[in-house]
Amino acid sequence: MRVVIVGGVAGGMSAATRLRRLSEETEIVVLERSGYVSYANCGLPYYVGGVIDDEADLLLQTPDSLHQRFHLDVRVNSEVVALDTPSRTVRVRRVGDESEYSLTYDVLILSPGATPVIPPLPGIERAMPLRTVEDVERMVERLSDQPASVAVIGGGFIGLEIAENLAHRGLRVTVIEALDQVLAPLDPEMAGAVVDEMERHGVGVRLGSSVVGVGPSSVSLASGDEVPGEMVVVAIGVRPDVTLARAAGLEIGPRGGIWVNEVNQTSDPAIYALGDAAEKRDALDGSSSLVPLANVANRHGRVVADHIMGREIRQTPTIGTAIVKVFDLTIAATGWNEKRLRAAGRPFSTVHSHPSHHAGYYPGAESMMLKLLFDPTSGQILGAQGVGYQGVDKRIDVLATALYAHLRAPELADLELAYAPPFGSAKDPVNMLGYMAENVLEGPCRPIQWYEVAEWLEAGAVLVDVRTPAEFADGAIPGALNIPLDDLRQRADELKGRRVVVTCRVGQRGHTGTMLLLDRGIDAVNLDGGYLTWRTSPVGRSLHPVS
Repeated sequence: MRVVIVGGVAGGMSAATRLRRLSEETEIVVLERSGYVSYANCGLPYYVGGVIDDEADLLLQTPDSLHQRFHLDVRVNSEVVALDTPSRTVRVRRVGDESEYSLTYDVLILSPGATPVIPPLPGIERAMPLRTVEDVERMVERLSDQPASVAVIGGGFIGLEIAENLAHRGLRVTVIEALDQVLAPLDPEMAGAVVDEMERHGVGVRLGSSVVGVGPSSVSLASGDEVPGEMVVVAIGVRPDVTLARAAGLEIGPRGGIWVNEVNQTSDPAIYALGDAAEKRDALDGSSSLVPLANVANRHGRVVADHIMGREIRQTPTIGTAIVKVFDLTIAATGWNEKRLRAAGRPFSTVHSHPSHHAGYYPGAESMMLKLLFDPTSGQILGAQGVGYQGVDKRIDVLATALYAHLRAPELADLELAYAPPFGSAKDPVNMLGYMAENVLEGPCRPIQWYEVAEWLEAGAVLVDVRTPAEFADGAIPGALNIPLDDLRQRADELKGRRVVVTCRVGQRGHTGTMLLLDRGIDAVNLDGGYLTWRTSPVGRSLHPVS
């Protein structure tokens, strides 16, 4: 049996090496159009920034090493230009001399990846994408000319990573994002902290700004502004490379990727597809999704190889867990965000917390911001997000595991997680999210979100901040009345007959105050996440910019 794999890197090479471990007899041919078949593409921005000194550290395997260890026939600079499904033949063009040859297959695996989105703008040919080793080599060569300024078009994961790394090299960097926030998988109050971090490190951020052209040394915005950019990087996003699949008549899914079934077979059973080119099945609703992540591609490479070899397969729906470092800040998310839940018409409840990453009394405790989304009736976990300087990765991994395992949000309180003062708290931040979710589901204390405050105040509610006078003086939501929690019991009668929104720093004292007022017959709600969540929201940042 001959298995031909179109494309290497994560998915293609995972399938190839797994196939070899399962069968010594199978002929395995890998066709890669670039000059590199196995490399750490997630590490490319860090080579640009000089964090990774040696390009060779990014090259995981070569054709020779793969042949020696796995007896794979790896052909780089070999682009598949046509696919004939009736004859099970691919047409291969040798990059360089442009000669072509045909190659038959018994089973074909498509792993062509994705292509950068390049908008059709005047002068856009000057902008540089960052997707392959060749891209990074061109970028490093351009940096040797010592440009003074860089404009990065796109505020997604790659855009922020390359912006950070170029700033490390001492360049004047500006990120231009068409949306009103960076990092679309986050909700806006979580993304606000990321912009603050970038600006603290000297990176300019232009939100809600559309690029209309790229000039010789700047980028033109729809507003008429010019952003300095002797060097321009385009990182708007990627789209699945379905050129071969579409030309061959394979089914394309609703999200624009190659349609595959639960074992990654395409509409032609002799052809599989995986990686960024293939659509995935979302774990929450079974819909088609695009998840361009290396860990998902690696997992599906193994699934494909196992199915080809007749092994039992576990279905692998995706939850879209992702993480990124922006200077000293860690940002992570899993599952769905509020925007997606609203678009799907799916009801949800939310809790925010601002815990320390380990016991507060142990030196070095750093605060983080966590957000949990869950079903308001069943308690099913729908998504989670985290932003902070320490400990975010640990918590998002636990939350992603809980989501995948179908735990209910209150059950997070029951998890027996490792605890010692240098590592966590007796009630871990994940446990606390469970307690908070349980409070929401069981009542009677009702939380409201940062975007509901204005509506409540316009309807005549009074905003009561239960922090200490010193905390209140340090920054508060406009219009708030300061009644410290320790005084609230004695002053509760002042609020009789009023609707009350209670707030504090992070929501914990607010919950206590709200319960106290409810017990006295006062209509009160708690501002979820308190002042800190409101401050990083679009409303809070516009009124109280973080220095």
